[in-house]
Amino acid sequence: MKTKKEVNEKEFDTVETFRAIKERISKDISEMTLAQIQEYLRQQKLKAGN
Repeated sequence: MKTKKEVNEKEFDTVETFRAIKERISKDISEMTLAQIQEYLRQQKLKAGN
């Protein structure tokens, strides 16, 4: 049985998005102390509405 290879255009690329988020966070916290990183993460959590 032969199968047809389908090429689907992705509207949202999860891997690409996740990498971009990780790179942004890494850049943001690269020169922070542990206390500053904890505050940064707390603020991000508040922005997310959790």
